[in-house]
Order: sequence, then C-alpha cells, then structure tokens
Amino acid sequence: DLGSPRVEGDDEEAFDANDFDDDLKIKNNQQHNTTQSENGDYNHANAPAFSSIARSVTGKELNGEKDYEGERDAFTNSDQWKERVEKWKTRQEKKGLVNTLEAENDQGEEDDFLIAEARQPLWRKVPISSSKINPYRIVIVMRLVILAFFLRFRILTPATDAYPLWLISVICEIWFAFSWILDQFPKWFPINRETYLDRLSLRFEREGEPNKLAPVDFFVSTVDPLKEPPIITANTVLSILAVDYPVEKVSCYVSDDGASMLLFDALSETAEFARRWVPFCRKYAIEPRAPEFYFSQKMDYLKDKVQATFVKDRRAMKREYEEFKVRINALVAKAQKKPEEGWVMQDGSPWPGNNTRDHPGMIQVYLGSEGALDVEGKELPKLVYVSREKRPGYNHHKKAGAMNALVRVSAVLTNAPFILNLDCDHYVNNSKAVREAMCFLMDPQFGKKLCYVQFPQRFDGIDRHDRYANRNIVFFDINMRGLDGIQGPVYVGTGCVFNRPALYGYDPPASEKRPKMTCDCLPSWCCCCCGQRKKSKSKKGLKNLLNGLYSKKKKMLMGKKYSRKNPTPIFDLEDIEEGLEGYEELEKSTLMSQKNFEKRFGQSPTFIASTLMEDGGLPEGTNSTALIKEAIHVISIGYEEKTEWGKEIGWIYGSVTEDILTGFKMHCRGWKSVYCMPKRPAFKGSAPINLSDRLHQVLRWALGSVEIFLSRHCPLWYAWGGKLKCLERLAYINTIVYPFTSIPLLAYCTIPAVCLLTGKFIIPTLTNLASIWFLGLFISIIVTGILELRWSNVGIEDWWRNEQFWVIGGVSAHLFAVFQGLLKVLAGVDTNFTVTSKAGDDGEFGELYLFKWTTLLIPPTTLIILNMVGVVAGISDAINNGYNSWGPLFGKLFFSFWVIVHLYPFLKGLMGRQNRTPTIVVLWSVLLASIFSLLWVRIDPFLPKQTGPILKQCGVEC
Repeated sequence: DLGSPRVEGDDEEAFDANDFDDDLKIKNNQQHNTTQSENGDYNHANAPAFSSIARSVTGKELNGEKDYEGERDAFTNSDQWKERVEKWKTRQEKKGLVNTLEAENDQGEEDDFLIAEARQPLWRKVPISSSKINPYRIVIVMRLVILAFFLRFRILTPATDAYPLWLISVICEIWFAFSWILDQFPKWFPINRETYLDRLSLRFEREGEPNKLAPVDFFVSTVDPLKEPPIITANTVLSILAVDYPVEKVSCYVSDDGASMLLFDALSETAEFARRWVPFCRKYAIEPRAPEFYFSQKMDYLKDKVQATFVKDRRAMKREYEEFKVRINALVAKAQKKPEEGWVMQDGSPWPGNNTRDHPGMIQVYLGSEGALDVEGKELPKLVYVSREKRPGYNHHKKAGAMNALVRVSAVLTNAPFILNLDCDHYVNNSKAVREAMCFLMDPQFGKKLCYVQFPQRFDGIDRHDRYANRNIVFFDINMRGLDGIQGPVYVGTGCVFNRPALYGYDPPASEKRPKMTCDCLPSWCCCCCGQRKKSKSKKGLKNLLNGLYSKKKKMLMGKKYSRKNPTPIFDLEDIEEGLEGYEELEKSTLMSQKNFEKRFGQSPTFIASTLMEDGGLPEGTNSTALIKEAIHVISIGYEEKTEWGKEIGWIYGSVTEDILTGFKMHCRGWKSVYCMPKRPAFKGSAPINLSDRLHQVLRWALGSVEIFLSRHCPLWYAWGGKLKCLERLAYINTIVYPFTSIPLLAYCTIPAVCLLTGKFIIPTLTNLASIWFLGLFISIIVTGILELRWSNVGIEDWWRNEQFWVIGGVSAHLFAVFQGLLKVLAGVDTNFTVTSKAGDDGEFGELYLFKWTTLLIPPTTLIILNMVGVVAGISDAINNGYNSWGPLFGKLFFSFWVIVHLYPFLKGLMGRQNRTPTIVVLWSVLLASIFSLLWVRIDPFLPKQTGPILKQCGVEC
C-alpha cells in the first residue's frame, strides 16, 4: 500500500516535534497535470512539494510523485485508506488528543493524519532478526574458546623432528587468530536502516511554502583526462545535474588536478548538452541519469509506456548524445599531440595550465543562476570548474589537497551545509540518493551528530563470476553493516555525504543535560540552590549571546578540539568585537579572535565567516565577482601554510588512503556516521577487472594503511581516552594492520610444500583430544561463514571469491606494500612498480584476459609452482615407501591443496584464455601427468620380472 503508516519501532526514534508546531496548510480540490514516469507511475508536471509521495514503508520506490488527492483516490475502493485513518484516530483517542464528537469532517481527519505522518521519524533502525544473529554470536564465542584450546595444544606439543617449521607455523597461527579477532568482533552488532522519503517531503517540501531541503555541494575529482576518459567524467557530471533534488540547491564542483584544457573544453560541451538532458530526465523520471549507462541498458524501455512523445523524445535524445560523444572524442583526439607553443584557448590567449606543475589557480562557472537556462527556460544547477594553483617545490598532497581546495572554493561560492564527493568514474545511479542521505542528516536530533552518510560502492562492467572480488561484497555488505551498529562505517573515499562542520574540525554538539531541580525553600546563602541561581541570573543574557555565537569555540585553539552549540549565523567578526566592547575582558576572552581563526583556517575573512554559518548559505548582498576573486585566493599555493588544513581540518594528509584517515579523525572527535543502503544502488562506478590492475589497486590501499600505521595517527596509540568506541577502534586497527598479515601468510603457504619435499610435518601424532580441537575449529570456521551469509544475504560465491583474493592479495600486493611503506617512511625511498601490457582480447570482458607483467606476480607464481612440485614429490615418495607412508601424506596434501585452490583465480589470470582451454584442465593435466609418470617409473611394466630366488653377491671372498 502507498504512504508510510507508523511501523513498530517508530516511537523509539528521537525526533523534534517542535519543528512542526505550525499547521500544515492543505489545499483541497486541486487538479494537477500528470506525466508518465519511466516505470509507468504518474507524477506532477509542476511537482507540488508538500504532497509528494516517493517511497512506501515496504521499500518500493516510486519514480513519480502522487498528490494528496491521488493518494486518497487510490484507496477509495479498497478501504485501505479508511483503515489507516481509523487506526490513527484510535491511537489519538487513546492519547486524549482527538475529540470524537468534533471529528465530523472526513477531510479534516485526513489532513490531521498527514500532519501526524509528517511528525514521524525520517528513518529507523531495523535490527537483524534474533533467530539469525544470536546463533551467529554463539558460534563466534564457541570458536574463540576452541581457538584458545587449539593454540594451547599447538604450543605445548612441539614437533621435535621439525622444530623450525613448527615454530614458524605456531607464530603464524597466533597472528591469524589475532587478525581474526580484529575482523570478527566489530561485526557483533550489525543493523539495517530504513528511510522514509515521503515523510521527508511532507516535512520540508510543504505546498505553498519555500522548499526547506538543505543545499548540497557535489565534488568530483579527476587528475589526468587521458587516463580517466572525459566521457566518463561527463556522464558523472550529467547524472549530478539531473539528480532529483531542487535545482537551486545543487552545485557541482569539478576538480581538475591536471590543469587540462581537454577537461575544460569537455565540461563546456557537457554544460551545453545538459540543457537538453536534464529536462528530459526530469520529465520522464528515467534511471539512471547518466546517458552512457541509460542508453546501454538491456531492457524493454517501452514497457508500460503509453505516451508517444516518450519514444520520439528518447530517440532524439539518443541521437544528440551520440553527437555529443563524437564531439568529446574529437577533443580527445586533438589532445593526443600537444603543440610546441602550448594549448591556445578559443579567444586566442594561451592556456594557463600548459605547464601542469606550474600554473595559477583557475575557476570557471558554466551553469547556475547567472548561467544558461535549459531548453525549457528553467534554471540549471551550478557547474564550476576548479584547478588549484601549483608551483614547483611545494607538496600538493595529491587528492586530499585537491579536495580541501574544493571545500574552500565551495564555502566561498555556495557554502552548502552538506558535501557529497564522488570519484570521476562514479555516477549517480539512483536520482533520489541525496534524499536518502537527507533523511539522516536533516533529522532534528540525530543529524546534528552525524559527520557523514556513507553509501556502498557498486560497480558496472565486472564479469559475472567476479574472479578477483572487485565488487568487494563481503566488506560492503557485512563489515560496514557491522560498523553501522557501533559508531558508524569507515569513509571509503567516494559516495559519501559530509556534514560540513565535521570537515572543519568541530566537535559534535554535546548532549544537553537536564537542569537540576531548584527550589525557593532554602535561604539565599545556600550555594547549592537559590544563591547559585541568583548569581547566574545576572549574566544569563551574556551567556546566551556567547553560546549563540561561539559556544565553546575557544576550546579549540590551534590543534585542540572545539565544538558548536545553539548555532546562529555570523557574518562579520569585526562587528561582533565592536558589539562586545562594553563587556569585561574576561568574558571577551571566551571568543576566538580573528587572529586565531586565521591561524586555523587561513587568511580569508569571507571563508572564515562561512565557517560560522551553521545552516550554510552566503551573506546577503554578496558580489559574485568579488566571490570569484576570493575563491581564487583560497586555492592559491601558499594559502594552507601555517594553518591546520590537512592536520585537523578537511581531508587529512599523510597517507595515500586519505579517506580512512579523515573518517578516523572524525570518529575520534565523537562524531557518528551512518551506512545507507537503498534498494536501488545510489552510485555505481568502474573497477579494474584484469589481474595486474587489480593487484596495483590493492597495493595502493595497503600502502596507505602501512603509512598510517607508521604515523602519529595510528589507531593503536592515537586518541586513547577520547570518544572512539572500543569496537570501532578494533575495526580501524584492522584496516591498518592487515597488510602485515602477508608475512605470516606467505610463510604458511610455503610450509606445506616444504613438508612434502622434506617428509617432515608441523604437527606430531594427534591424540583423540587434539583431534577434537582440530575438528571443532574446522567446523566452527565453516558454521561461522554460513551464519554470516545467512544474516547478511551475501552469496556463497561472493564469500568464496573474497577468501581466495585475501590469499592472492596477501602474498603479493600486501607483501610489497609492507616493504614499500617501510622504505618510504623510514628511509625516504619511494619505489614504483611498472605494469606492462602483453596481450589483449577484443571480446566481451576482453580486459579481464589482458595480461600485464608486473613484479607483484612473482611471489604467488612461486608459491603455486612450489606447491605443485611438492604434491608431485610427496606422492612419489609415498609410492616408493609403501602403504604406511600414505597416512601422514594426506595431512600434508590437504594444506598444499588449500594453497593451490585459493590461488586458482591467480593461476587463471596468469594463463589468460590460452585459446579458451580451461585453466582447471591444464592444472589437473600437469598434476596427473606428473603422478602417472612417477607411477610408470615405479611399476616399470616393460622390464622383465625375475622369478624364483633373487641371487645377490654376498660380498665375502671365499
């Protein structure tokens, strides 16, 4: 059914009913023109804000919006609407809020119902069913106990004939147990969350009133348009401009850290194409709103369509997009050969970014309130090109520095209270994604404590079997949901909506404590009651002013935390100082001075003023030309010098994985984050699908973790005694420790082959009790995995691919990251691994079979060969030594096959298609051929067999 009736758990959520003291104005008997959406639903042409119904409680999404009359009419024949209203009336009567004698007007009752509906929470927690989560927790505890007894047995029963191998194996097993604890226990409290988009509209998009949804600034970052194709960036930008959100509240900032004229011209073409694409998307409510991916969908786009104009408009739009692609391709072809005199702009002036490492800051506003309108004459969202200044000899801090430049530029030009950042290859797949985030961030109570809302990453163009675990389903659907039940998910670098004050290094607002009971029954000299109250009364007005303006900002002078409470917009610090001239110096010292602000944020009064505006926005009477000049100033090369940018403010410097570090600092200050998983994925991106590129991606992530481990921000010792919860700290420790698992993993994968080649074994003869611990540990591992898949709804294939790539990445990329990180941090030596393309395939998923040789391939290749040789040698030894040697062999073969099975996708990628011969056939052919060859040699069928007694020379001379 439509709408969002109250559901179990709504009463438990905190919301501020004071925001809705004013009555909702309902206009009845209004007729609205409707247009058909992509999925066959009907929506308003003029989109009345108050009455929009966007999603039901059951999670079904409606691409169109229905007005109040349409919703009521939908229930006329089914009694469902009357049933909902009657249930609401019954609840209100029980609370004494409705007089049944006076409630005679049916329309009035329904109006009251919608008012009550708007008061409901915008979201709620949906805990995992106890029948699923409790057995999971019980098995985890059992596994921990079994693991303790297993390690006790391993330590107390050394293998005397293979002591070095035993010692290495025990050390590895202890480390594996430690890393399992770090990974497992942050998943103790997994939760789901449910949002109500219709309630969001009822609250903030009331009919006849200004739209109260908060503005959002989108950040898109790119470096090299030749490696990151401009057509992909253009699709990301187009999907942002066409998002289902009020046009005047959307601004898109594109950071070009390569100062490329190619991207500059491509954005100009994109802005022109957006004038036709955006109204087309809004008219027919299509999904997704990135044209490349919309037109390439394999679906019946005519299903449920009744308007002939849609077919005509779609064909015309597809033709215009193809022409747009041709123009972009022409720009790319032109950019392949740079003229000797450098690039020249259309007006004949030289391109300022001809030297990508030495150029001034550049800003270009393409669309917006003062820019071009769409083909229907309506306003388009603002589109801004930004390229920060670069000079030789300066550390520009790569992506983190570019993002901080965007933070300052956007604060000066638009200053939206929320920021959504995307990589250039991540487009908006769900046009209502911003609304999903606003259900949390605009919650009157909970939203003030949120630093960001993180969406899961989803990818296009990955093969069906996801050979190298590119989708990373286990992390995004299991680990992140577990963290959501503690203090919130980690920031993963893209698809994240930030609360701007959290990026400025503020603390979250402290929870208000209830005032203590006071009375007039005690004498005035009683300090615990009246006397104290009278004393405080005298300065009540001043304290309210100070709390309203700066409230605890002085707690954060240069490197210390500071928080904000009872926000009030502030525009000019000098006016504030002048207004307080009559107050005592002691009271004036509670304010941060202009000098302290400049030391923290940099020397820009306009930017500093923007940081003090809780609800965002620009001061009245601002000049756009002056703002552009100020924006150029805040991206100048020396602006961040002697400030706290990158240390306490914005994206944090010091690691190539600035995302983990930035989220970690926010959580240490006490902020919470939320994981939002809408039914339709919010954003989709592209991922490297061939083996070499995937390993290099993992190498970069692991290197960033090693850098954090060796920095002052290491979760092992940073901010103890702060506001970071223990299980959240375990999760962060796991994110920076996991690369070091590669060393014991490499040793453990080598031990089976060594045992097979030497005839030794790391485990002595098992007793019955020891066999129970081995069997119990093995079973508990399997049951834990099964129960985890049960509550998370992750497929077993995704889980198995994750396990395989944990081994593949562990013995290659993670291993190199450890040594590369140690060399970089301790010795200052920066090493890079080259990737060379060797072969390709033009078929579907051709990139999957593209072989690129890189140094990272050496360790896993060695392990596979070593274990295969070990298997052959072990079997041949058992054949030679007779029946009794087969028993100990099975344990060695089990461990060796464990290694080979986990490295199988690596072997498959190493061999490529090989004329489409299945890799498993090649693998078994080599193994079986070797074994049968050894058997053949052992049996010797063509040698004559001697019968009778065997005569040998006795060796005694007679």
